[in-house]
Formats: sequence, C-alpha cells, structure tokens
Amino acid sequence: MPASSRLTFGLIVLNILAYLYTVVIGGSVTTIDLRLLLRVGALYTPVVVVEGEWWRLLSAMFLHGGLTHLLMNMVSLYLVGRPLERFLAWYNYLALYFGAGIVGGLLSMMVHPASVGVGASGAIFGIFGALAGVIVAHRERIGYYFHTFMKDFGAVLALNFLIGIAIPEVDMTAHIGGLLTGIVGGWLVGRFALPGLGVYLVLLFAVCAWLAARLHAAASYVLY
Repeated sequence: MPASSRLTFGLIVLNILAYLYTVVIGGSVTTIDLRLLLRVGALYTPVVVVEGEWWRLLSAMFLHGGLTHLLMNMVSLYLVGRPLERFLAWYNYLALYFGAGIVGGLLSMMVHPASVGVGASGAIFGIFGALAGVIVAHRERIGYYFHTFMKDFGAVLALNFLIGIAIPEVDMTAHIGGLLTGIVGGWLVGRFALPGLGVYLVLLFAVCAWLAARLHAAASYVLY
C-alpha cells in the first residue's frame, strides 16, 4: 500500500468493518434494517438532541443502509481520497474529512429532522470539495491543468447532483454541507498551511455550534 494512501485505505477498511458488523447482527448482506441502524449509531434528530447522543455524528459516518450504498461511497472515497492525501498532511486530511462529515450530518438533521441518516457521503463530498479548494489555492503553479481539473470537477459535480435529484433516498443536504465545508477548508489549508487549519477549525466550530442550536427547534417540531 502506498504510504500516501494509508489514511484513505484505513477509512475504507473501517467502513467495511462497520458494515460487516451490521451484517452479522442483522442477518442480511444486501440491506440493513433501519431500526438496527438506529440502534447502533444512525442519526435521528430527536435522539441526538433530546437524549444528547451527539456521538452519532461520528458513528453515522461509518454506517450504510445497504451493500450498494457502501460500494458507491467506498469507490468514491478511493477515487478522490488518494489524490488529496498526496497534497496534505495527515491531520489536515482527517480534519477535513470529519469536519465535512459532521457539518453534513448536522445540516441533514436540521433539514430532515424526522429522517434516519447514515453514510459517509457528506465526508466524501468534503474530500472532493477539499481537493478543489487545494487546486484553486495553487492554481498559479498548476497552470493549464487547473482549467482541465475544474472542467472535470464541474462535470462530476453535475453528475452527482443529477443522481441526487433522480434518487429520492439520496440526502443532498449532507452532500452540499460536506462539499462547501471541504472547499473552504481545502482552500485554507492549501493556501496558508497550519494557520489555515487553525482558521478552518475556528470556522468549523462556529458553524457546528450554530447548526446544533438550530437543531433544538427542529427536534421540537418532530416531537410536538
């Protein structure tokens, strides 16, 4: 395994292990029961807010509703994670991945408070956005390849949004939240290195605090 891809492969392995765990206790390989997912760590606004189970923002990133869901996300992570890992230090990569996943999860719960949410797609869209942010931060050095990348980036982004529109189960709010978080974070760490990471973490904390405060209203709407 290339040293520059260890984080990406490590995240893929963790996601697969989490899926195998749900397969073992659920008894099905292709689909995972929603009640089981909720029991082991899926996002559900009333449970997260009222019961104070904020740890679900992390656990839900490693859970998937079925084999197709898992495979699509892991292939996507493999394709976008390895290139980004070559550009960034490990702490930047993990901060971008988990930060995007948390923002995507919070935004998803706020917009869909009555839905159960799982999946790594918010974090993966964050990695995708971070790759674009890093490229933009270094566009002068890249030259011609910058325009080529941005065309490809736009095409892939458009395709993913079309898929999201076509498939009702796809949570576009988590994707958008993760993507925007990744773009901003990728540009900051790409442009300013360690100081940029500090600014990103401050902004991340502020956004998460604001979304968490809004979630109380969303949870009340579901409960009452």
